[in-house]
Amino acid sequence: MPVTPTYPGVYIEEIPSGVRTITGGATSTTAFVGRARRGPVDEAYTINGYADFERVFGGLWVESTMSYAMRDFFLNGGSQAIIVRIINGATPATITVPDGLTLQAKTPGLWGEGLRLRVNHDTRDPADETLYNLTVRDTASGAEERYLNVSTDDASPRSLDKLLEASALVEVSGNTPDERPVAHQPVEFGDPFADSAPAGSYTQANNDGDDGQAPTDAQYRGSRANKKGIYALLDTDLFNLLCIPPPSRTQDVAVNTTLAEALALCVEQRAMLLVDPRQGWDSVQDVIDDIGDFGLSGDPARNAAIFFPRLRQPDPEQEGLVDNFAPSGAVAGVFARTDAQRGVWKAPAGIEASLTGVPQLSVPLTDAENGQLNPLGVNCLRALPDVGRVVWGARTLQGADRLASEWKYIPVRRLALYIEESLYRGTQWAVFEPNDEPLWGQIRLNVGAFMQNLFRQGAFQGRTPQEAYFVKSDSETTTQNDINLGILNIVVGFAPLKPAEFLIIKIQQMAGQIET
Repeated sequence: MPVTPTYPGVYIEEIPSGVRTITGGATSTTAFVGRARRGPVDEAYTINGYADFERVFGGLWVESTMSYAMRDFFLNGGSQAIIVRIINGATPATITVPDGLTLQAKTPGLWGEGLRLRVNHDTRDPADETLYNLTVRDTASGAEERYLNVSTDDASPRSLDKLLEASALVEVSGNTPDERPVAHQPVEFGDPFADSAPAGSYTQANNDGDDGQAPTDAQYRGSRANKKGIYALLDTDLFNLLCIPPPSRTQDVAVNTTLAEALALCVEQRAMLLVDPRQGWDSVQDVIDDIGDFGLSGDPARNAAIFFPRLRQPDPEQEGLVDNFAPSGAVAGVFARTDAQRGVWKAPAGIEASLTGVPQLSVPLTDAENGQLNPLGVNCLRALPDVGRVVWGARTLQGADRLASEWKYIPVRRLALYIEESLYRGTQWAVFEPNDEPLWGQIRLNVGAFMQNLFRQGAFQGRTPQEAYFVKSDSETTTQNDINLGILNIVVGFAPLKPAEFLIIKIQQMAGQIET
């Protein structure tokens, strides 16, 4: 800031440069909504690897198509996911300890019946009959929690209900008793929670847990007001892709309700919806007959893409039985891998877009069959010689040839969303700044630097920046009337790269020279 000279000498004044670096946002954070064995319900929970999914949500489960989608996502290059677990009638198991103390599993599900609890009185003051120690173990995962010097005084900072707020396994059910629970039998050696431990060394959870049924359309849709179902994602800072695996192995996600609302949410949040094929699509003709009435159309369809066919994989939860699985999780992993290796402007398709862990596809496609589906905006998964299973299509649901949409291609749409999200976050500083040329110049500088960086990475067409993009923020875009209304208009244009879907090689026989 300007200094006021008061004494003879040298003064130092720092002058702002006006540079406010715009950082590109994430491009492949993927949200999954579906059923899981355990974990928080109707809550957006971020994980950074499949080990996190196993720890928090229980890993692979026969009844959860989402669990297999998660496996495929991380197997194919995914790095960060947001999980929303939904339930239909699931209830938590309880543990009843003598003297009236009842705990229940932290989250609903049959998993809670594997909990075991142990109480002892070896506290810091054995003579204090208000203190006890509590240990809880999940026999399925081996996770164990210990709470020392628990107080029966509800006003104490070490009361049981306060301590269990941080527990991942149990919580208090009902009121805590005024007297401490009876201690379990001491165990001189060995594991006191083992099946072979002496009788009375632990308390087993009751057999009252329930996994419930496959989620219904109502559970998926949830409530925007209460942020349940898909709307739990409103609590997240950002997600780029959304996958909703089928409710069960024999059901589809409702298109006109769940998927329609999910697509609207994706448009609102600048994300892409990856759609799985229908259960009844057993041939190319089935797809051709149904895709016209699929239900996801119009302008919102630019934020969605569908992939066909399903994946055929061995199921480790059913002794290696080969079954069909929804492809959205694996495809989302390919998106993430392509973004990391090449950039969001590269189509997540081609021989580099291999599907790891996919030995077969439910419907093998020929070139001619691929040629029937591609003009309809259906992205095919193919098995190619010497390459394996790959993603072989990069069109949005507005990608049908007859629609002639400017958002025909997935990489074009995703690049636009990436730029929109990055500029939205990177220009917040300009709100309430004086709306005149100094501010406009700063915006041109900072937005231009961001676009120039993308140009240097090869995100746009054109040999020069002038051919690749432009940034306008001046008296032409923001008139005096706009200034009076408190509006600042910034116009950003870019020349997107279109994927080379069709390579045409022309070969001509060159006639030999004839001597005359």
